[in-house]
Amino acid sequence: MKKRMMYVGSLLLGTLLMSFLIQQKDPIKVYLIGDSTMSVKEVEDYPETGWGMPFVYFFDESVEVENHAKNGRSTKSFIAENRWEPVLENLQPDDYVFIQFGHNDEVKSKVGRYTTPEEYSANLSRFVEESRSKGAKPILLTPVARRKFNEAGEVQGTHEQYSAIVRKVASELQVPLIDMDKKSQSLLQEMGPEKSILLYMHLEPGEHPNYPEGVEDDTHFNELGARKMAQLVLAEIRNLDMDLADRIVKPEED
Repeated sequence: MKKRMMYVGSLLLGTLLMSFLIQQKDPIKVYLIGDSTMSVKEVEDYPETGWGMPFVYFFDESVEVENHAKNGRSTKSFIAENRWEPVLENLQPDDYVFIQFGHNDEVKSKVGRYTTPEEYSANLSRFVEESRSKGAKPILLTPVARRKFNEAGEVQGTHEQYSAIVRKVASELQVPLIDMDKKSQSLLQEMGPEKSILLYMHLEPGEHPNYPEGVEDDTHFNELGARKMAQLVLAEIRNLDMDLADRIVKPEED
């Protein structure tokens, strides 16, 4: 009994110490702006999951994440619908802004959302410059990969032009870049054509009540896919040595 009480006491002390250390850290706020691959989903869309949803839970209590990404948005429509202005108004020095668009910007048939390469570059630059004007830290992300393989089982890129624009803007404006297009393509290639299906919205008819007819969607992620994409982002946060890296919750060792 005495040993058990000592163990419980040590556990409580450790918990209190961890809580104290977290409270000593300056709070960090992270804003996410982007499209459906990042956004929070409605209940009727489940199991579709944006990578911004699990992303929230990888940090300690000193980090607050606001996910402003929205299904179907491009840089053009995000600005036109006044979704950027509230983020900008609330930005404080040292906040982070993670910027990931491209899926809708690049599709010419999407009226009101299609963004020419020149407009896309200008819009990304605007997000960066206006974030910096508030003392915030913008981070540019290339769009995550769609699941596409050729007959030889080699993953095929679908964002080449628009990903290249993100890289160019990041280089010109000296913005940290997370190249999700390349990183996610590498993950898909590692998994292969068949196994990578497990990351995307592929459901048989009757498998889920939200999709009675089934679905085959190689753009949007399920819960596993979203978590894998969030982990790619987290790995790059560490590689870029951001302040956020010290706030990532480390798994407990056995």
